[in-house]
Amino acid sequence: MRQVFEMIPPAGSPFTLVLAGTLLLLGGTFALFLYMAYSSRRVSFEVSPEELKIRGGLYGRTVQREELVMDRARPVDLQTEREYGLSWRTNGIGLPGYKAGWFKLRNGEKALVFVTDAHRVAYIPTRRNYSLLLSVASPPQFLDALKGSPGSK
Repeated sequence: MRQVFEMIPPAGSPFTLVLAGTLLLLGGTFALFLYMAYSSRRVSFEVSPEELKIRGGLYGRTVQREELVMDRARPVDLQTEREYGLSWRTNGIGLPGYKAGWFKLRNGEKALVFVTDAHRVAYIPTRRNYSLLLSVASPPQFLDALKGSPGSK
């Protein structure tokens, strides 16, 4: 008759801890990528008389209307207006077809970016030493909505 005896597993060995840590890290990284892919399709920009709410993603926030410098806001095409192009990601996501987070622009400005289409971007400077670059279907219509509410100038 054959008998099988299991070896006692190592208690708290470095290998077990490293393996567990690696698996947690990989799982966490995978979960983060899933969240980024999911949230990239769920970002929206809500304009109200008091504020601009950027909903979704890791970098969503609320910007008070009085912080927006609307007299300098305008539509830009990042492919042709190179000075507004993204030069350096300081804290953000840079996936093909989706850029979100904090970037330096070629003109040296700091910008909070939510860009999926480089040809259709609303550029909005703020009084907080950064600009917003937001991909919207119609940048002129979006900027008109921002300019049309009280307190936008």
